[in-house]
Amino acid sequence: MLLLKQMCVLFAIMLIGLYAYKKSIIDDASCKKLSGIVVKIANPALVLSSITGDTRIPKDQFFKTFLTAVLVYAVLLVLAKIVPMLLRVKRDEQGVYKAMIVFSNIGFMGFPVVNAVYGPDALLYASLFMIPYNVLIYTYGISAMRHTEEKKGMRELLRSIFNVGTVFCCIAIALYLFDVHIPEVPAQIIDTLGGLTAPLSMMVIGASFANMNMRELFTDGKLIIFSVIKLLLIPVAGLFVLHYAITDPKLYGVLLVMLATPVGSMTAMLAQEYDGNYSLASRGVAITTILSIVTMPLVSAVTALF
Repeated sequence: MLLLKQMCVLFAIMLIGLYAYKKSIIDDASCKKLSGIVVKIANPALVLSSITGDTRIPKDQFFKTFLTAVLVYAVLLVLAKIVPMLLRVKRDEQGVYKAMIVFSNIGFMGFPVVNAVYGPDALLYASLFMIPYNVLIYTYGISAMRHTEEKKGMRELLRSIFNVGTVFCCIAIALYLFDVHIPEVPAQIIDTLGGLTAPLSMMVIGASFANMNMRELFTDGKLIIFSVIKLLLIPVAGLFVLHYAITDPKLYGVLLVMLATPVGSMTAMLAQEYDGNYSLASRGVAITTILSIVTMPLVSAVTALF
């Protein structure tokens, strides 16, 4: 019920973002700047807020979470080969479908949901998913989209992987491992900045819907089937298996959010930059984001029966 309420709140903020774009309160340029604030300031602060409180997750759970994150992405990489084959996806669309299976919106949407539903300390669990995510998106993600054999140099690749998101995840992890406590005033600044993540990111996502053809979006049968697989079948099946191994309810909740979030906006950005099918990627992001308002609470309700 709490997840459903949170998704309704996020959806309402998306609609406000859509309204603001339609009324020219914000435009493409300001959306880009707002995204920059989220990516470079608010979201890193939200990650750091996971260790500003007194609650600390047990270290054995910490390492178990990281291994679970690596295992989850390993399975998603296997599914990324299988699902496009099952859907009989065209050759020039396969890279986009592969990326959409692997990369979810764990930063823009996942972190705010985890923070609101499971508390700030649960963000440390979630931040561990960002490390394999960022490594894969700048290696596997580019490879899936690219039509040439051109490769990034090692220095450029490392610079891409160790972006501001990964760096702040590593800082939060280091502060946790060495039991460093942030003083009250800096902690309050961090928490306040982190609180910007959800409203700003949801408004940007909502604004992105302004130029979408909704009729075309919901008449693409293959994309609808993919969305069911991505948003329902994979998270429910994954959580059914994992509930036998995961005893910590907070970690299980984080896994639910990480698996059930919609396609990440980075897939569209990669498609645009590396000559993938940008239209398909954008529609995949849009339709899964809209449907996730219903599917995430549904996954939560179904998995509660396990």
